[in-house]
Amino acid sequence: MTGSTRITMVDGLRGYALLGLFLVHCVERFELHWLDPHPTPWFDGAFAVFSGKAFAIFALLFGFSFATIMGNERARGGDFTWRFAWRLALLFAIGTLHALVYRGDILQVLALAGVILIPFDRVRSDRLLLVLAAVLFLQLPLLLRAWAAAQGAAWAQADPLFFGDGNLAALAHGTLADAMVANAGPGMVGKWSYYLETGRVVEIAALFMIGVVIQRRGWFAEAARHQRGWIAALVLSALVWALASWIEPRVLPPAPDAGGVPMVRQSLEWALDEWRTLGATGFQVAAFVLVWLSPLQRLVGWFAPPGKMTLTLYVGQSFVAAPLLYGFGLGLWDDFSDAQLALIGAIAFVAQAALAGLWFRVYRYGPLEWLWRAATRTTLAVPFRA
Repeated sequence: MTGSTRITMVDGLRGYALLGLFLVHCVERFELHWLDPHPTPWFDGAFAVFSGKAFAIFALLFGFSFATIMGNERARGGDFTWRFAWRLALLFAIGTLHALVYRGDILQVLALAGVILIPFDRVRSDRLLLVLAAVLFLQLPLLLRAWAAAQGAAWAQADPLFFGDGNLAALAHGTLADAMVANAGPGMVGKWSYYLETGRVVEIAALFMIGVVIQRRGWFAEAARHQRGWIAALVLSALVWALASWIEPRVLPPAPDAGGVPMVRQSLEWALDEWRTLGATGFQVAAFVLVWLSPLQRLVGWFAPPGKMTLTLYVGQSFVAAPLLYGFGLGLWDDFSDAQLALIGAIAFVAQAALAGLWFRVYRYGPLEWLWRAATRTTLAVPFRA
């Protein structure tokens, strides 16, 4: 495959992940679902298909992009290590500003976890990276917590911090200042508690390494040559997905009303759920690549333009949705059903894809992508117009 085709396919996959993340946010009412949760089939369906999987695809592609950037710079005889660290700092700053509006921001997490990629760039053995990823996927911290909770350790039995309310009422009924204070305080604590206590950060690090290996082995760059491998990945992922789904209800301990068992069960559930999510994510990635390589490519090709400007669209979605849903704006968070929100989200994303297609007829990068790139290079001489 040519370089442009490879980039287009990866952008398409990134756009698909952006759609999944957006639909989850829509039925989640940009966090306000948890103020008065009443799941419906539309909510459960969006979460079953995309929750955890869309984010995992982003993490995988983050590792892929890191390896691409570092490899390209080495090919030019340079070293991008410190520049990449600066790039992560910039992404963290963007994520922090975004988190003041939408507490579910993932940019902060990707940026901070991305620091682990820098030293592992020196590891030239792909097998070692795969072994390290496999060890991380075991979720040893969660297994340790389950064991400690079973032994009666108070710290292990304690409820995770994100189980608290997080002052969501400030988003639903407060002013803009109230919402930003709530997001910067309990919202930020809850988000980081979720990613740390459920093992998500460990999973992200493992997915980063998988993405690096995929880039080094050319599984995206030469996807047609690796088509049999992608078919095998599709089958293996489906088996992992099915096996984890079958095992989980059979090995989890009961959850009585009191005692240390609930966190034993919860920790084990999070660890097993990671494998189910991992299988589903691998299945979706492999299926997307195989569809891209088939005559059905047109069905997924339209994901590429929004995939080229995911940073702009991801942040932009929050800056549009918050004034529509939150109390400091129109306060529409409880005015629509989950089915209506899913439909609105799908239509809105199609509009975003169309606008992105028009944008790239004139410009090379999305607005935030260009600013991020220019700030990374510390120059405004980065070409913007196509």
